[in-house]
Amino acid sequence: MIRIKDLTSGNPVRLILVFALPVLTGNMLQQFYNLVDSLIIGQLLGVTALAAVSASGWLDWAVLSIPMGLAQGYSIHASQCYGGKQYAELKRTVAQSYLISAAVTVALEAISQTLLRPVLTWMNSPEETIHLTENYLRIIYAGLPVVMCLNVFSGFLYALGNSRTPLLALACATAVNIALDWWFVGSLGLGTNGGAYATVIAQAVSAGICLAAVLKIPELRPQRVDYRPDRIVIRKLIRLGFPIAFQNLIISLGGLILQGVVNAFGFIFMAGYNAASRLQGLVEIAGSSLGSAAGTFTGQNYGAGRMDRVRLGLRRSAQIGFLLALTVGGLMTVFGKSILSLFIRDEAELADQVLAIGYDFLRVMAAGLPMLYLLFVYRTTLQGLGDTVMPMISGFLELALRVGAALLLPAILGYWGVYLAEIAAWIGAGAFLIMVCYHRLHRLTNTVEETK
Repeated sequence: MIRIKDLTSGNPVRLILVFALPVLTGNMLQQFYNLVDSLIIGQLLGVTALAAVSASGWLDWAVLSIPMGLAQGYSIHASQCYGGKQYAELKRTVAQSYLISAAVTVALEAISQTLLRPVLTWMNSPEETIHLTENYLRIIYAGLPVVMCLNVFSGFLYALGNSRTPLLALACATAVNIALDWWFVGSLGLGTNGGAYATVIAQAVSAGICLAAVLKIPELRPQRVDYRPDRIVIRKLIRLGFPIAFQNLIISLGGLILQGVVNAFGFIFMAGYNAASRLQGLVEIAGSSLGSAAGTFTGQNYGAGRMDRVRLGLRRSAQIGFLLALTVGGLMTVFGKSILSLFIRDEAELADQVLAIGYDFLRVMAAGLPMLYLLFVYRTTLQGLGDTVMPMISGFLELALRVGAALLLPAILGYWGVYLAEIAAWIGAGAFLIMVCYHRLHRLTNTVEETK
């Protein structure tokens, strides 16, 4: 029996935490197998291979975040339909989402494979790593159809309050990925490509589990008539999903430019910075998981016209996020250096230099977590209210701040200017989203009250 959950009644704190816990656990598992991937590559293949895979991070995100953004847009509308008991509209949403996703996947595959090498060159990728990074990403991009399916299926499950099945899917994917990493990289000697193959296969396993769950939920099983192109629904889904996808792409562009600045500092700095960047996903997961819960809670309650619960859920989510950020930041400050040392294996002098750079960046990152976690909460709340444009604009703000700081601050502060570029982006975008979110809540609350 696949469980779905109505979030329009009951204690908001309990509902948000109960929903967020499986999301958090699943994200931790995903980051765990990403870290194991890095650990295996770093220990078996050395610093050069680790730097090559780590340097793929922003390019990986730039392409794969588009399916994630689209799926999040579908999920917003699905959660509103479910909260409002509009089940026929929900089935049409599922069918039209599949049509849009198929078209986007074909186009994205062609563009990403064509532009990969020119972009790597533009990013000042070192000669020691560029070929390894290119080969790794070509395999990852070949798995785009799998990534699209995984995000769409899991997004619909989240929209209906089911965060347990995606957790099960990620648990299975983690086990598969770790086993294949050891086999492909270690036993078969496939190098960094082996890590990419393992990732794609693990994602396919996860997508299959989510699909099996979706097929068991009547509300998510469209009829044949639902697959007829519906311009109204398609426009609505595009209006919701494409700004999120574009927002992710804009943030990625800032990251790519920042990575180019990092690469220009030389191989040692790139290796240390990128090693810490591999931990960034681990540091962020508590905030992003809380944001996922807040977005689904907002979407269902907004669909049901319960603006009082939307405001209460936002307030409690922000409080929880701030406390989580202080806790995670403290843990990273205390244990971060020991964790980073697990990924770095090379000559003692080189390893020490790489580790020192990575730990400095990790400490700066930890200091900025409170604003990052609030950014997640307020951004997903706005998206749950159906506003994906303002979060997209915040992506432009992140881009401007990240790039501006990365280009200007190093001339004054050296390496520390690069570290602070990420934090500047979080602070600026977070402050913008907080102001916009409260303004929109005030306006929507008045509108809902007038219609009663």
